Amino acid sequence: MGPINDGAYNANDAIKAYFNAHEAFENSSSDADKMRKAGFGVVLTHSQDGLVRGTGTVIALHDGQNETMLKETASQHFSFDKGTSTQDNPSSLMGAIALIKQTYLDAEWYTKQDEMVDISLSAFNINKSYPQFFEAGGDKLYVLRADKLGDEFGVQYIIKGNGDEYQRLDEIKATNAQLILPVNYPEAYDVDDPLDALNVSLEDMKHWEMAPYNLKMLADNGISYSITSDGLKDASKLPAMISQSIEKGLSEEQALKALTYNPAQFIKMGDKLGSLSKGKYANFIITDGSPVKKDTKIFENWVQGNPYKYEDYTLPDLAGDYTLTIGNDDYQMEVSGDPGKEKFKIVVNDSTSYDVKSEISKQLISLSFKDESKEEAGKIRLSGWLKANEISGNAKLPDGSWAKWNATMNDEQDTSESEEEKEDEDKEEDEDQVGSLVYPFVAHGNTEKPKAETILIKNATVWTNEADGVLENTDVLLEDGKIAKIGKDLSANGAREIDGTGKHLTSGIIDEHSHIAISRGVNEGSEAVTAEVNIEDVVNSEDINIYRQLSGGVVASQLLHGSANPIGGRSAIIKLKWGYSPEEMKIDWADKFIKFALGENVKQSNWGERNTVRFPQTRMGVEQVFEDAFTRAREYEAEWNAYNNLSKRDKANATAPRKDLELETLVEILNSERFISCHSYVQSEINMLMKVAERYGFRINTFTHILEGYKLADKMKEHGVGGSTFSDWWAYKFEVNDAIPYNAALMHGEGVVTAINSDDAEMGRRLNQEAGKTMKYGGVPVEEALKMVTLNPAKLLHLDDRMGSIKEGKDADVVLWSDEPLSIYAKAEKTIIEGAIFFDREEQGDKLDAIQAERARLVAKMQGEKSNGKSTQKAKPKSQIIYHCETEIQNYSSLK
Repeated sequence: MGPINDGAYNANDAIKAYFNAHEAFENSSSDADKMRKAGFGVVLTHSQDGLVRGTGTVIALHDGQNETMLKETASQHFSFDKGTSTQDNPSSLMGAIALIKQTYLDAEWYTKQDEMVDISLSAFNINKSYPQFFEAGGDKLYVLRADKLGDEFGVQYIIKGNGDEYQRLDEIKATNAQLILPVNYPEAYDVDDPLDALNVSLEDMKHWEMAPYNLKMLADNGISYSITSDGLKDASKLPAMISQSIEKGLSEEQALKALTYNPAQFIKMGDKLGSLSKGKYANFIITDGSPVKKDTKIFENWVQGNPYKYEDYTLPDLAGDYTLTIGNDDYQMEVSGDPGKEKFKIVVNDSTSYDVKSEISKQLISLSFKDESKEEAGKIRLSGWLKANEISGNAKLPDGSWAKWNATMNDEQDTSESEEEKEDEDKEEDEDQVGSLVYPFVAHGNTEKPKAETILIKNATVWTNEADGVLENTDVLLEDGKIAKIGKDLSANGAREIDGTGKHLTSGIIDEHSHIAISRGVNEGSEAVTAEVNIEDVVNSEDINIYRQLSGGVVASQLLHGSANPIGGRSAIIKLKWGYSPEEMKIDWADKFIKFALGENVKQSNWGERNTVRFPQTRMGVEQVFEDAFTRAREYEAEWNAYNNLSKRDKANATAPRKDLELETLVEILNSERFISCHSYVQSEINMLMKVAERYGFRINTFTHILEGYKLADKMKEHGVGGSTFSDWWAYKFEVNDAIPYNAALMHGEGVVTAINSDDAEMGRRLNQEAGKTMKYGGVPVEEALKMVTLNPAKLLHLDDRMGSIKEGKDADVVLWSDEPLSIYAKAEKTIIEGAIFFDREEQGDKLDAIQAERARLVAKMQGEKSNGKSTQKAKPKSQIIYHCETEIQNYSSLK
């Protein structure tokens, strides 16, 4: 489906850089009044539609006409949500990221050409001069994704987060981004019913408890942020939410700064907004207490000198005796008279006192007097605010210096002190009950990320996957993340010794084909070729399947795009470093791969009746997609080569070709700089793609699934392609009818590098058993069967120089098993990645007990909230989409 906008606009309707908020803005007295009642005087407003949303405008919240718009164009806005666009592309998060990247490249190219007009790109370039805001949405990982996208193009976004940034604090701080933070803290769950309690994840329980700490933790780490009311049903609830953070240790000054000074700086209007200074707009509020505490009344909200009254003033009765503290000096002060007619005096003793000049205007108070007890008596001037039983503010001393002052009513002092002490005790008690921060922030997370150790595994049966074969009663030393030594009677000072007697040590399992740990869509199925999208952009480090697969001995996985199109997206190769960030999990030294696909999925056989438009619709069409794509890639490469070969003088007078992320990726394939893992089933199509590749001068790296590989294993061997297959899947769709469980053995016997993969989060936990099935079906020797989930996938992924076998110098990615590794009785006791233990079955019992205890503590705490009359929300389970190759291809519009 094409764009709905007529005219010279971008080809994708989600790119709305041309939209200007100031042109669409309409004054709404009722909306403005709601915000004023909450204490706001100015807002930055923009359209919340599209990936590139156009500009924002700064509006003063008063009822004037010409004066309301303070800054016509103040910002440019982005998001990961394509909004109202009815076009299929993008249909996934990785697609959205790729489209934004391509827009940056197109905008740069647009400035150097004069052959076409694109209103969207023209506006995009103009808007680059304004502060760039990115509404990340999602969770804390989306903040990291937005920042990474900006870094690629030299842009530092101001990022609107989700309120859970504390869960990845180090990574968030490293972005150096200024943040906009919501304070829509969740209510406690109603967990009186034990079944309801089971429906609430530990992650949601812990976030309920820790969300109010977010602001303090970020402030303590020097992260600059502003606070938004966005996400609250009623903006007037903002002070109550912020009060929760103040109770957790956020200072009132920090909270107020995040509502005033910081946002003014973000929109580059600090010279006019954000503080009470001469020459700035007369924007201020008058309250009966701290503006960032609940139950504070707003008497007046002045916007550009226009007063809006919301509460009548009630003059407090100040009569009484006070202790007046100015800096380090204490005075006794007496106040008499009715409200509005007070008289103040300093009492020295029963016979000596002197008057204090006073002026009270609503909640503001000014006092002045001379301290006659001092040799050079000068006037002390006090200004401040009235609060219940206390007056405080700033004092100017006779020598011109400043000091803080407060006056506390004497007959209330002891009581207030005891109340403060009680509040401190309650606060300390509450803090003592707060659970630990864990990485990742889900069940089975660790309070500290696993670190590499020096580990000596003694007396194990070592399956080397090398010429040495299986070594009995052998020691292996892991040091500095590497396999340092293999032998007998080894020793190492300070090493952690693990008794391997009766146990088996293998290299870690590597899953060549996985779809775990991916956020918001495994398929960008909107077009036949989507080589521009990248799984690396959407790695989800919080997926519990990472931990589950560690429990099955998996140390690394290739995260593949699905099979919705002939040429899908680029893959991510990760180590399963549970608790680490997405960037830390990626194997940065690995070669680059991409997913291709053949068969029913790509020609949309099972997508439903409406999907009969997108090319291809037949297997012949699939071949033509490859031909067209690589022909375009060759032409693209030739165009760039011609430009790059121009002389410096000629190049100055020429326009560089448009950089195309899709074609850049295809050129990498042509030049063997990126390698293909191809979803495949039927012999004829497998043969076809090998011939296509040969015509264009490259080779297919891996056929995955490859359930008819046994029919043409000789041709696969000749082509140089590997096979990554299932052990015994068949008959789950028509094109699998000829699958047999002997497939892996037959390909292996023909000399094809053969691996067993999962394609499934559950199967990924037992790949050792899947490899063992090749011994039953085809008589594959046990060591060769083990290689099908260790060394062979390492070879297919070009990781075998550092992974896949136990050899001195290779990465310390090993698994200690309770039994022979391919046995159905074998359990992974320890899964070690680069010398750090990421799964330890010995500790699993304690971990489960800790999870149970933490849940019980949080349930009790939530029940206490309900019994104290606080509102609760209904308990609800959190579901997870388990991705497979074909996930969402029948309804990929579900992610729009």
